Amino acid sequence: MKEWIIFVLFLLVGLGMLVMGIFYMHKEKGDPESVKIYRIVSVIGAMIAVAAAFIKFVF
Repeated sequence: MKEWIIFVLFLLVGLGMLVMGIFYMHKEKGDPESVKIYRIVSVIGAMIAVAAAFIKFVF
């Protein structure tokens, strides 16, 4: 049970970072520095979500 809770939490955090990063990147598309920061946040969020799914379903 504990493994599923941790998996869901990491998945939600990763997907939340990905979605909000993309949202704000689109919202602040006129500022190149903000786009760079939100792109990095989106990539980190995607990596967290993929890693959580990979670890849960492969190991």
